[in-house]
Amino acid sequence: MSATVDTHGHDDDHDVHHHKETFVTKYIFSIDHKMIAKQYLITGTIMGVIGVLMSIMFRMQIAWPEEPNVLFEALLGKWAPDGVMDADVYLALVTIHGTIMVFFVLTAGLSGTFSNLLIPLQIGARDMASGFLNMVSYWLFFLSCVIMLSSLFVEAGPAAAGWTIYPPLSALPMASGGSGLGMTLWLISMAIFIASSLLGSLNYIVTVINLRTKGMSMTRLPLTIWAFFVTAVIGVVSFPVLLSAALLLIMDRSFGTSFFLSDIFIQGEVLHYQGGSPVLFEHLFWFLGHPEVYIVILPAMGLVSEIMASSSRKPIFGYRAMITSILAIAFLSTIVWGHHMFVSGMNPFLGSVFTFTTLLIAIPSAVKAFNWITTLWKGNLQMNPAMLFSIGFVSTFITGGLTGIILGDSALDINVHDTYFVIAHFHLVMGISALYGMFAGIYHWYPKMFGRMLNKNLGYLHFWITAVCAYGVFFPMHFIGMAGLPRRYYTNSSFPLFDDLANTNVIITIFAIIGGLAQIIYLYNFFTSMFYGKKAVQNPWRSTTLEWTTPVEHVHGNWPGAIPHVYRWSYDYSKPGHDVDFVPQNVPLMEGEEELQH
Repeated sequence: MSATVDTHGHDDDHDVHHHKETFVTKYIFSIDHKMIAKQYLITGTIMGVIGVLMSIMFRMQIAWPEEPNVLFEALLGKWAPDGVMDADVYLALVTIHGTIMVFFVLTAGLSGTFSNLLIPLQIGARDMASGFLNMVSYWLFFLSCVIMLSSLFVEAGPAAAGWTIYPPLSALPMASGGSGLGMTLWLISMAIFIASSLLGSLNYIVTVINLRTKGMSMTRLPLTIWAFFVTAVIGVVSFPVLLSAALLLIMDRSFGTSFFLSDIFIQGEVLHYQGGSPVLFEHLFWFLGHPEVYIVILPAMGLVSEIMASSSRKPIFGYRAMITSILAIAFLSTIVWGHHMFVSGMNPFLGSVFTFTTLLIAIPSAVKAFNWITTLWKGNLQMNPAMLFSIGFVSTFITGGLTGIILGDSALDINVHDTYFVIAHFHLVMGISALYGMFAGIYHWYPKMFGRMLNKNLGYLHFWITAVCAYGVFFPMHFIGMAGLPRRYYTNSSFPLFDDLANTNVIITIFAIIGGLAQIIYLYNFFTSMFYGKKAVQNPWRSTTLEWTTPVEHVHGNWPGAIPHVYRWSYDYSKPGHDVDFVPQNVPLMEGEEELQH
């Protein structure tokens, strides 16, 4: 694995002979990894805006149930007669919000953007192993987004079985309005999305293994590349299982099979299904569903590690331990899926096995957290927006992870399963943490993507409002969850037991609205800076990795001349014996200088 391949050394005049591009080949059907990264980012941003808008709508419904709302009337139409949200559409909003945020924003938007942007640039390659497959993976992702959004406009409404689409609600088209055509479109969209993810993941793996420049051994790779590489491996292992579940579900819905159905009664009538098991679907779904947590969070971990080293002007602490922890997380993530199913009738002994493996995964996660904190310790901290979001990432990852200990223990989980406690946990540890990692990456690598700088003051404003509102939303949810408030109920007014929690739900919703509106600051900063932002210099953060050796103006093949060779690891910050506090990887070792033992 440590061998390197200099496949592009002969390509010194690569850019000179490249054919002239048209608007279509440059901006739409591009095979350049840098443009495809921008396409992923902007598509993911648009989907994120839709997902956040949905969350604000159903939060308003929970806070002020049965009250007319002009926003509902404008956006939901027939689903909100006289401005009152229909009960059926509430679950549809929850379903599509969860699907969009988990798959289209945090998986494709995060991993698709930064894997495409950074893998060739940081390993010293002209492009991905296959530019054509890279383009196809993006357009399959775009197609899956279009199909998912089109389900919002079908007559019976979009899928409404929760983002986990458990049978029998998802398997019987006649079960509810949201089990009809909208559910079929959901399954088709996800099948295409999985094909996109697999093509992208295979491309990332082959590129990292085969196209590293001379001197770029595996132990000199930045932690970003290790994270993207291992994420791609997890995706290749686990995504096909969800594809099989989706295909079997389509067969149950359309071809009369009974993989997930057995002994179904509707209005006293016995349906012909027999022999299947809805619990089988849970196993298949969560075999992808839990590795999916790490498909989302590992790229963010890689980005944060890189930014922290650069912005604290120190080498990352425990480089090899960080790599080992990434590999350990990847392995353990595939053997913990059963902790989502403690209330499914699972054998108690099997539950104890999943409890053990779940608690075991806390060890490599803790290694990473301690190493980030130690990297910050006594560093020359540059508190730019990227660094703030990185520190915010560590904060939410730790606070969200602590509640995972409760949910990972079968005896404790049973008491809070399917309550708001679960929502608070996974939104902090996965949702908010991954978004912080994504924002940190955007603020740090925006100059490399667009050649301009984001407005730093708007970045500070964006961070602080977002950070306060994120905790304002999800911290109180732990307490209403422990009080027993169930998730996915469109109103709790029928249960006098929960009357005392109504004011807490109002407070949560106000924080959610303010936090959602704060993203307008980011969107304004993002899109105006493309045209009016301060022009970036080649290496604005004084970083050591190879992407900052490329010119500010994008060229086909990344480097106009020969690809630089690598002589040292990725984190030579504040190294004794040098006049500056960073030494790029392409600078040869001085006479008598030793490469750091990391």
